[in-house]
Amino acid sequence: MNDLQKYLVDETVGEYVDGRMTRREMLRRIGLITGGTLTAGVLAGIVAACAPAAQAPPPTPTPAPTPTPAPPARGVTVPPGDPGIQTQKVEVPGQDVRLQAYLAYPRAPGVYSGSLVIHENRGLTEHIMDVCRRLAKEGYAALSVDLVSREGGTDKYASDPGQVPGILGRTSADVLLKDLNTGYAYLETQPFVRRERISVVGFCFGGGLTWRLITVNQKLAAAVAFYGPSPAVESVPNIKTPALGIYASDDPFVNPRIPALEDALKREGKTFEIMTYAGTRHAFHNDTGANYNAEAARQAWTRTLAWFQKYLKD
Repeated sequence: MNDLQKYLVDETVGEYVDGRMTRREMLRRIGLITGGTLTAGVLAGIVAACAPAAQAPPPTPTPAPTPTPAPPARGVTVPPGDPGIQTQKVEVPGQDVRLQAYLAYPRAPGVYSGSLVIHENRGLTEHIMDVCRRLAKEGYAALSVDLVSREGGTDKYASDPGQVPGILGRTSADVLLKDLNTGYAYLETQPFVRRERISVVGFCFGGGLTWRLITVNQKLAAAVAFYGPSPAVESVPNIKTPALGIYASDDPFVNPRIPALEDALKREGKTFEIMTYAGTRHAFHNDTGANYNAEAARQAWTRTLAWFQKYLKD
């Protein structure tokens, strides 16, 4: 089981512990993520080992935002028909596959900084498309590649969304990064995109891929990773991109690895910031999820835009 698979398993166990799925469904999803290679005994051991434990103090705590009691049924904050932006589903040509993707950019003629948006373990959802539209409203051309494209795309699994993390877990990191770089290359070729000013932002599973992408693509101008698994410390010297890491204070499957990442970034003299929001849980930015925290999400999004403003705009 590789580190991205372990992260997906941890997320699945966390949802089970929170009462969001049955034990049977949890075991089914873990089997999908790992390709069914784990025995029932090993699965039981994973469940026991993944029980939340005491965490190290947050590296950069901020004041605790007021929790949001219940998220809205849908978190669309910029509708697809907003008159200030253009949106479309596109096919991105790759060497061996045509990738499905969602593109949003300002309607006014011009050349804009770009942003690659990497989705969570649920695939290219309406929430992620909304993130693209939010960026478009701020003057960016945003593209999110559906990393399930090789298996038909996220929409194919609407009746069984548990298949999506399974597909992501069985896809090698090399293939995932290849597809993301294909998306990056597509943005570079668009006449309304400043090819030297392209950023990346990712959430959860996509946050982990954000860290990994900037270890192999040194052309990215800025990066923001929301609470994903840290990259291998050995890969940190390859990072050239200014990176902002955003984390929840209560995230037992992610936070234990933050200190080692922060130490490595400091040791290598990288440009970075780590922000941890007190009183929040994993995926607090997703306004369609149970852990949504409106004030923390607002603060984190404002910080994200400030980071992009600093490194992408004149």
